Amino acid sequence: MSVSRRRFLAASASGSAAAGLAALGLAAGAGRASAASGPGDVVGKVTVGYQGWFACIGDGAPINTWWHYSANGGLPPSPSNTTIVAWPDVRDYTRTYHSAYANLGNGQPANLFSSYDQQTVDTHFLWMQQNGIDTAALQRFNPNGSEGPTRDAMATKVRSAAESHGRKFYVMYDVSDWTNMRSEIKTDWTDRMKAHTVSSAYARQNDKPVVCIWGFGFADNQRPFDAASCLEVVNWFRSQGCYVIGGVPTWWRTGDRDSRPGFSDVYHAFDMISPWMVGRIGNVADADNFYNVATVPDLAECSARGIDYQPCVLPGAVTLRQRAHGDFMWRQFYNMVRAGVQGIYISMFDEYNEGNQIAKTAESQAFVPVGSGLLALDEDGTACSSDYYLRLTGDGGRMLKGQLALTATRPTAPMVGVGDTVPPTAPGGLQVIGHSATSISLAWTASTDNSGVSGYRIMRITGSTSTQVGSTAGNVTTAIVSGLTPSTAYTLYVQALDAAGNVSPQSNQVGVTTDTETQPGTNLALGKTISESSHTQIYGSSNAVDGNPNTYWESSNNAFPQWLQVDLGLATTVRRLVLKLPPATAWGTRTQTLSVQAGPTTPPTAQLSSLNCTFNPATGNTVTVSLPSAVTARYVRLSFEANTGWPAGQLSELEVYSA
Repeated sequence: MSVSRRRFLAASASGSAAAGLAALGLAAGAGRASAASGPGDVVGKVTVGYQGWFACIGDGAPINTWWHYSANGGLPPSPSNTTIVAWPDVRDYTRTYHSAYANLGNGQPANLFSSYDQQTVDTHFLWMQQNGIDTAALQRFNPNGSEGPTRDAMATKVRSAAESHGRKFYVMYDVSDWTNMRSEIKTDWTDRMKAHTVSSAYARQNDKPVVCIWGFGFADNQRPFDAASCLEVVNWFRSQGCYVIGGVPTWWRTGDRDSRPGFSDVYHAFDMISPWMVGRIGNVADADNFYNVATVPDLAECSARGIDYQPCVLPGAVTLRQRAHGDFMWRQFYNMVRAGVQGIYISMFDEYNEGNQIAKTAESQAFVPVGSGLLALDEDGTACSSDYYLRLTGDGGRMLKGQLALTATRPTAPMVGVGDTVPPTAPGGLQVIGHSATSISLAWTASTDNSGVSGYRIMRITGSTSTQVGSTAGNVTTAIVSGLTPSTAYTLYVQALDAAGNVSPQSNQVGVTTDTETQPGTNLALGKTISESSHTQIYGSSNAVDGNPNTYWESSNNAFPQWLQVDLGLATTVRRLVLKLPPATAWGTRTQTLSVQAGPTTPPTAQLSSLNCTFNPATGNTVTVSLPSAVTARYVRLSFEANTGWPAGQLSELEVYSA
């Protein structure tokens, strides 16, 4: 796999602030610089670096490994086989995967998300939307090896999520360890990534699609490119009509320390400069020093040359105890806004490998695997909600945009409200109370919770994966899991949730195999329980499911509407109804007006309204009704509204079929 740029640590800051500023004829805090560009999707906006590089065996990703989770990707992550240093909060994901870590401190299994699941990406972009984060820079390493197909798929998933949640995204190439970068990066853009620029969600600045190239000019062996090759690539992208951002070394302006000398022309060719900062600062004092020795003179250099400036802001590494419950990150926001930067780049959104992520993270040891040695967000003794750094980023963005007054005092509370962290008790006595070819009916005893149970989720275990397959609201303790595969073994458990998002331990597990698929020619209603609105004389509703076309149901006369409802016993697929009257010629032609309802609960859901069904002895007094599409239903109801042959609803057979 590619080595992350965040593994690269350069020399620490050196030199005096006064000397750096004097060279530009400026003093620290000299005032806001003028932007080279007007507001767009990166200027005046907060952008997050988005890795999207976590995969799990069993998630369907082409890479088919525990990508970026395990040192040995063929085995699930464990304390001795891991590449992450912070544990994600997975409560918002509907599908997770079992690791080899011990259970969390709260007793729940130590499960992990996969970036390859669309719901994961949608969840991440929902968090961005909820917290006012404008743009995501999708990291793209060399796509020509084994990672390529998965990275291609991630670009499509990110595009979909951005479109669905009103966010912007752009491609950010990381040229680390990319031997044939000079030619292959152009081919990749032309043949693959450029196609995404037609999306309404693709970021544009100055009416040009945005692309970032990270890594030119770094003085290390991972990026050995010469200045002429790098300049040619930058100019090529600009010739393609792109707005090009440069992810450059910290000391790009002075051309020393982490920067190769002789790259000035490359740096000045970019439309926007975004210097790297991870590994350079680790506390508030470092942040203030870099404001003087880097941010202010960098911004002056960019302004003088008509280049936009997008410095990094980072939350700090959890494992290094840098975060100071948000004070470290807020100081950076304050420094960047008072300097007058054109945009801010957050390093990073989902970087659990180095602990610099703002995405939801374990807030206490209750949400960390026991014995893992991993720290939670409360590592300094201050309780922080799992979404704290998302909320902090949102407030930093508001200050950048002038929606919040410039302030050195962090306005974001580490916890919101009372911070209920007590999960419900585990549901008990889970049992299977019925099953069909495509559904399983479950029942269990209720959980309890200090603030009340808000619902339950039904989970299926497949290998090392737990996937949500159903849910109920409130304290409803029965459910029908539908849409299943016939003749298939399922292992299920249930968990309770409360309003704070806490999830209970698992219930007991139950195993059941669905029935063999019913043949399309099987009448699902035959002999089943049926109910009615009324009947006259001996013509009760049971006649409509007895298989005898010569017996029939007839409702009370002159009292429309009337109805029949059959209970199929379990939810199953319903696609077609066959309605019959006695075939004898004594039953003359008549048209009955009726509606069809079908669904897993009663009263069922409307499917067809006011159908005029003509029964003609010449065609066996039979009418076939096809639903608009197959539905999962336990109950099928016919509502009779009129009858041209008799002032009542009439039916000798109600037959229900799956196809």
